[in-house]
Amino acid sequence: MTEQRQANWAEEAVREHAEDAAVHDHELAQYPSGADHPSREQQVLDRIEKARARKPKVKEERITLAHGAGGKATQSLVEAIFLDSFRNPLLEPLEDAATVTANGTRLAFTTDSFVVSPLFFPGGDIGDLAINGTVNDLAVSGATPMSLSAGFILEEGFPVADLRRIVASMKAAAEAAGVQIVTGDTKVVERGKADGCYINTAGVGLLDPGRELGIATARPGDAVIVSGPVGEHGMTIMLERGELDIEAELVSDTAPLHELVATLLEADSGVRAMRDATRGGVATILNEVAQAAGVAVVVNESDVPVRAEVRGACELLGIDPLYVACEGRLVTIVDGSRTDEALAALRSHPLGAEAAVIGRIADDPPGLVLLNTGFGGTRIVDLLVGDPLPRIC
Repeated sequence: MTEQRQANWAEEAVREHAEDAAVHDHELAQYPSGADHPSREQQVLDRIEKARARKPKVKEERITLAHGAGGKATQSLVEAIFLDSFRNPLLEPLEDAATVTANGTRLAFTTDSFVVSPLFFPGGDIGDLAINGTVNDLAVSGATPMSLSAGFILEEGFPVADLRRIVASMKAAAEAAGVQIVTGDTKVVERGKADGCYINTAGVGLLDPGRELGIATARPGDAVIVSGPVGEHGMTIMLERGELDIEAELVSDTAPLHELVATLLEADSGVRAMRDATRGGVATILNEVAQAAGVAVVVNESDVPVRAEVRGACELLGIDPLYVACEGRLVTIVDGSRTDEALAALRSHPLGAEAAVIGRIADDPPGLVLLNTGFGGTRIVDLLVGDPLPRIC
């Protein structure tokens, strides 16, 4: 399938160009003769809006790595297949955790799977990544993490010593996050049918009955804040694989965010929504905010904190740091009038010491993320296409 797609790339490009040209001609025909045609910029915005309004479809005949990258392919897969089949009010918001009620108690419930390669990397391993990732999904939903499950898929021949190391890491991470692993499962598959070890975790957390958070609540005038430098986890994993002749002292930022979130919420900082910037990076979160709330997100490139080592590696690889995954950073949308309080609260905690305001919520153009570049221009930051960094979590 891959070889065929590569062989037919030219024909597909010509066909897509012809389709685009036909759509463009059709759109121009909508305007009366002699009337002022919209500007080129407005035409582009109109086409983007119409494309996003179409019902999501999975065009591929087989799953590709791009379907797991957190970008456009993932969004189509989730909405066209999973959401279409499982649709219900609890699932539809597609937040990091669902809100469920049991005997009057509001709980956050989430699940995540981890297939990172390599299993061990500077700053962590698949074990603490699995714990921190699930704890963070609960925390950014405004919940206090309580209990986790752990499911393991192990490959025949996997070293027991490595499994012990992973489990010890999970134990330490759970203790640091104040949660317990209370149930689990183990499966073993034949040699060559997996890649050593995969982990699935699910978590339950307690929600404050008086707090409602969600990206759909963002409104013009709100501030966009990131809790620290972005892109460290994704670039650490990429360089650790040894496939690139690039040397940089990078360490994953994997960390539990529950205490940082608690500090932010206790400060009465006007928080409307929070997300941890994992697959697809900050750019994906901002696009989700823009589309869910029907607003524009305007980001200043010069305000986005990126360590020099990450920026340098990204430039060599031609990757925008905004699309690179983090595992210990959150993006929060706060009431614009409470920006200073939110920033001070984040910076008072070690994990938020380098927090920064990177942009604002605007009303136009709705559904888009705009980046004010360092060169004085403005460009659209769309959802990730393809998968430049596969299997980073």
